[in-house]
Amino acid sequence: MLRHYRRELLRHDVQAGVALSALLIPAGMAYAQAAGLDPVYGLYAASVPLIAYAVFGPSRVLVLGPDSSLTPLILAAVLPFVSSDPRGRIVVASALAILAGVMCVIGGVARLGFLTDLLSLPVRYGYLTGIALTVAVGQIPKLLGVSSRSGSLFDTISDIDQGILHHSVRWESVTVGVAVLALVLLMRRWKPTVPGILLAVIGAIAASTAFGLRQRGLTMVGDLPRHLPRLVWPALTLRAATDLVTAAFGVALVAFADTSLLSQSFARRTGSDVNPNDELVALGFANIASGLFQGFPVSASASRTPVAESSGARTQLTGIVAAIVIGAVLLGAPGVFRNLPVAALAGIVIAAAIGLVELGPMVRLARIRPTEMIQGLVAFAGVAVVGAIRGVLIAVAVSLVTFFAKGWRPHITTLVRVDGFKGYHDIDRHPEGRQIPGLVLLRFDAPLFFANVGAFRREVLRSADPNAGVRRVIVTAEPITDIDSTATETLDDLVVELQRRGITLGFAELKGHVREILERAGLVEQIGHERFYRTIGEAVRAYLAEEPVEWVDWEDR
Repeated sequence: MLRHYRRELLRHDVQAGVALSALLIPAGMAYAQAAGLDPVYGLYAASVPLIAYAVFGPSRVLVLGPDSSLTPLILAAVLPFVSSDPRGRIVVASALAILAGVMCVIGGVARLGFLTDLLSLPVRYGYLTGIALTVAVGQIPKLLGVSSRSGSLFDTISDIDQGILHHSVRWESVTVGVAVLALVLLMRRWKPTVPGILLAVIGAIAASTAFGLRQRGLTMVGDLPRHLPRLVWPALTLRAATDLVTAAFGVALVAFADTSLLSQSFARRTGSDVNPNDELVALGFANIASGLFQGFPVSASASRTPVAESSGARTQLTGIVAAIVIGAVLLGAPGVFRNLPVAALAGIVIAAAIGLVELGPMVRLARIRPTEMIQGLVAFAGVAVVGAIRGVLIAVAVSLVTFFAKGWRPHITTLVRVDGFKGYHDIDRHPEGRQIPGLVLLRFDAPLFFANVGAFRREVLRSADPNAGVRRVIVTAEPITDIDSTATETLDDLVVELQRRGITLGFAELKGHVREILERAGLVEQIGHERFYRTIGEAVRAYLAEEPVEWVDWEDR
């Protein structure tokens, strides 16, 4: 990119980088706090990955950094190891970033970018809504100024309830947090191009200073360390690192799902092409870099990337400029956040969590595909009840079970002729249709494999009733895209059973590669070459020529 960089782009990239840093600094600190870490580590995680992605990333404008969808995963991974030591927490969080990054790099090299398909859209809606609930509820104690255990969602709700009952709520904290939340939401709604988070942070610092909130005992962010992120290897025991593997898989999957979808979306808008495997490798190196420099797991964000684009970003130099600005703040103005209330950061995180809620799409699913809405609700309940890490696994399991169920119980129907309509049609949609005497046209809408071939066999035998005058069953096989060994063995038995009943079996519109499998299994020879037809119409004409049945088609009248 630098070899072909044009000088006229520099002004746009610098301007966009400065504007982006204004969002990254408060957002990074807020997400660090939500993940149970000191705010300064959010600045490390907001700056180092920008440089790594500029080197390895395929997207021209994508921005990586701390994100609300990852914070509960990080918090859930960190707490079992060190519940009270902030330095110990960042060691675990950094190790988590490195593990997740290594998984991403290996996945990208192995061309596993398709694995994001493990999270279907309805399940993703439910999962993100569950994450939003977990994140928002986790920040309410900070907004209220009450103490809270770092536990499950229900533990946090109990702590909020106890704080209210015991009159422990700090109304100064509530005022600051709600004001920041309202300002961020209003700016997002009415002036999305204006950095509402930056305005909210400036306003919170000004109000805190003017009203002496620090002197009143309100918790503040305080001074940041005056140094840049340092290269530190997160020393964990092998057992502790092994215990983080499940959490790292969840982080890698969610981070890549976010990054891949956002990258492809912006690639379409700019007319460019982004390889998901390259994106996976770049995300991996960004997370490894974050972990090595005292950061935590990161992903792309649907809020930061549009800010960079709308501010005029042309290349990844925008991210490098933003990282330099963050470093300048750490070195030159570490006390700028001395009077920033923690409640203000809580308001920022809650606003980000609200942005994750997908109520509109869930309502549409309820209207269009109620079964898919149920899948989303299961994913939502999984995150809310058992936590973010197990919730990821539940979300993946729901997607896989849904996929398997669609192949396990596919749509099976009989085709009939409908007066006035060309072709052959589903009898379930056209009960008025006519069936050719003695001929069953059976359509099976899925590949034939071990899980569904039993249902296929039962449906064929149910349809092949010699007492009803059935003489031939033709499988309209255009939807059958594959067939496995279990299915070929079952077909062998099925042909014998039908022959015993005096009924012949045939196939119409069978794909070439599927027919080759049947040929190798000896089934084409057993069924008869003449029973494989190019079209349904050809199969019907052959049947009418061979069998003495009375049939007048509507087109022949």
